[in-house]
Parts: sequence; structure tokens; C-alpha cells
Amino acid sequence: MNDKILLGATELFINYGFKSVTMDDIANTLGISKKTIYQHYDNKTKLVEAASMHLFEFISCGIDEICNLEKNPIEEIYNIKEFVMDHLKDEKSSPQFQLQKYYPKIFNTLKCRQFDIMQSCVTNNLERGIKLGLYRPSINIDFIARIYFNSMLAIKDQDLFPNKQFSVNMLMSNYLEYHLRGISTPKGLETLNQFITSNQS
Repeated sequence: MNDKILLGATELFINYGFKSVTMDDIANTLGISKKTIYQHYDNKTKLVEAASMHLFEFISCGIDEICNLEKNPIEEIYNIKEFVMDHLKDEKSSPQFQLQKYYPKIFNTLKCRQFDIMQSCVTNNLERGIKLGLYRPSINIDFIARIYFNSMLAIKDQDLFPNKQFSVNMLMSNYLEYHLRGISTPKGLETLNQFITSNQS
């Protein structure tokens, strides 16, 4: 029952947002009573925390699997983006923004864990890109990795990028191209242009 509640709540939170979904909504969708939910989770905050961490672990495992394939580093970045977008439903409900606004403690805990995962993943991507001659050897890897992480947070800030004006998919695609054009060698730019062209057709 605990898994049913956790998976059902996570799905609702992704689709409609952490703030918007009530315990009644979760109970009604799952066909159970609120009392049953409260037997497993003391309050909504506890459920939000569990759902956030569950989603984080799932996404992290998926990213690890993509990284373990050791694809072309440029292709790898786009593959990770597609995976994340698929499982966050294009983030239409802006889960990260709502988490930051209404559950700041959970958001900050999650942010620290995300940073650790992304630093490792992005650093590995940058190192392999340099070895393959796709990224400039002069880049400061630690600096770029930190800027990358913070930029990924920034583009999900609806005060900066209102979702009525900017879709998450457009923001992600534009940022990834911006990031890659800034660090790529001529060989890397050729690979990037080929990848973008082949995925537009």
C-alpha cells in the first residue's frame, strides 16, 4: 500500500504540482481513504518529501545508465535531457519551482543531492569531451560544471522565465546549445551542428 500511495502521489505531483494536489485528490485518485494515507504518511509535507526523493532516485539511476553507455558526450547531454523531460512530463506543473516556493526545506535538501550527482556527471562529460577533442582543453572544468548546475536551476525559475512565454523544452534546448557552443572546439561544433540538424529533420 505504501508503494501505491507513493507512486500515485508522485504522478499527481508531477502532473499538477506539489501545491495544487491535496490529500483528498490523492485519496480519490487511488480509491482509498485519507485515513489510509495518514497511516503511512503523517502529513502532506512528509508525502511531498518522500515523493521528491523517490523521483530524484529514479531520475538519478536513469542518468547513471545513460552515462555508463559512454556515448559521444554531446549526444549524451541531449539524451539525458530527453530522459528527464519524458519522466517529468515536460515539467508543465513546474514541480521544482513549486517545491522551492512552498517546501523550501525539502527543496534545499534535494538541491544538495542534485548538485553532488550533477557535478560528477557533468565533470565526467567535460573530461571525456576534452579527450575526444570535442571540448576546448582550456576550459575550467569545475567552473563550467558549477555554472551548468546553477543555470539548470535558473531556467526553471518562473519569475525569470514565465511558462506562458517559455516552454521548458525550449529553455532546455536553447540552454544546452548555448552551453555546448561555449565550450566546443571546431570538431565539437561540427558534431553539435550535425546532431541538431539530424534531430530537426
